[in-house]
Amino acid sequence: MKVSIITVAFNSAATIAHCMQSVLDQSYSNIEYIVVDGLSKDNTLNIVREFEPLFAGKMRWISENDNGIYDAMNKGLHMATGDVVGILNSDDFFTDNDVIEKVAQAFTDDNIDAVYGDVHFVRETNLSRCVRYYSSAGFRPWWLRFGIMPAHPSFYARKEVFQKAGLYKTDYKIGGDFEMMVRLFKRFDIKTKYLPMVFVTMRMGGASTKNVGSRLTLLREDTRACRENGVYTHPLLICLKYFYKVLEFRF
Repeated sequence: MKVSIITVAFNSAATIAHCMQSVLDQSYSNIEYIVVDGLSKDNTLNIVREFEPLFAGKMRWISENDNGIYDAMNKGLHMATGDVVGILNSDDFFTDNDVIEKVAQAFTDDNIDAVYGDVHFVRETNLSRCVRYYSSAGFRPWWLRFGIMPAHPSFYARKEVFQKAGLYKTDYKIGGDFEMMVRLFKRFDIKTKYLPMVFVTMRMGGASTKNVGSRLTLLREDTRACRENGVYTHPLLICLKYFYKVLEFRF
């Protein structure tokens, strides 16, 4: 079973080497690695070129203008030839070397469309200390109306799921991953399995939490995603997720 891992990058020179090395270190061998770069202006492409021969033909990359992160993800999905596809952001890295091995093992069950698990967050100053633990253990589809979804960086699905349900919507700025989850769980009723493990370590400071403006954009887009996919919600219901997120922090 081939697993395609897609990394979207733009001016990611500070972190992409760590990201790519964590893919190289995976114990599972049947991996296809795809990097989609948005014409980075820093040293990102030089790092990508340095790593390419280390993948021994299992890596492909492109660098061209795109229409935002979800357009870049879609390019990666078009390029993917694996049976299973997942996304690893350029400033994240796999927490352990056997993550993809466990993912592949889960997909030996033909009834499973997708799997997901946990992620944890760290600060750049200390990559070994978890400051927020995002567990997907309790997720149920009805949680979507509150803006809560499985951790997207831990989400791996059969490629045929995306072929059936469609790609990420590029008119979303930062809520396209949530819209995809709502669409898959509510409109396509995918069969999933939670894996009780940490998939990915993420650096704090993502686009959705950058400032008040980004939070308001995400609130609008989460509400829109639910309504477009037939899920009743209200902005006040979506806001309740922030109380839940407080419980994830490690002080």
